[in-house]
Amino acid sequence: MDDSLDRRRYAPATERNREPILAVLQQVLPPTGTILEISSGTGEHAIFMAPQLAPRDWLPSDPNPDARASIAAWKQFAPCDNMYPPLDLDASSAQWSIESGSVPFGDLIQQPIIAIVNINMIHIAPKSAYLGLFAGANRILPIGGILYLYGPFKQGGVHTAPSNAAFDESLRSQNPEWGIRDLAEITAVAQSHNLELQKVYPMPANNLSVVFKVVE
Repeated sequence: MDDSLDRRRYAPATERNREPILAVLQQVLPPTGTILEISSGTGEHAIFMAPQLAPRDWLPSDPNPDARASIAAWKQFAPCDNMYPPLDLDASSAQWSIESGSVPFGDLIQQPIIAIVNINMIHIAPKSAYLGLFAGANRILPIGGILYLYGPFKQGGVHTAPSNAAFDESLRSQNPEWGIRDLAEITAVAQSHNLELQKVYPMPANNLSVVFKVVE
């Protein structure tokens, strides 16, 4: 790839957290199907996870066109047969593009969507984003489908580390709609959308992996 045309973006935290995230996903994901990643950002997680999680397919998405350009550039840099082109999808939308029929490659998806992965989004997005995330998961995932979240969370209304408290203050100073969410609040919203908390995994840098499953 011509360096002058390279639109790949980089998130330093990805190299630190991708292996621990992969280890959890390998434990909790169904053995086959398509994994829809919401808010894929740079695309570094997608290009790392997809080949490791075959024969599952990976469908990245992001509402930001620059992020989608980065995801596409990573896919061009490191071709991967089981990773789809990035989808324009806004989690807060009442109907996602994957549902509306506006996805040009939607009919080409070979395996049904059986899991949604969301890494480091809900603390840097308004509440409407995570409300939309749970609502969308309830609409498109089958019974037994998995919703995986990764990021910092409060527990019992308390930050799990001083660094998280400082991070939360920084986020809210940038946008009052942002901030680290309480796990109990998130779990209550999930339950209202037929998503049952399965397990919480401690992760590096005071983050958590939170796994939900769709129930009847």
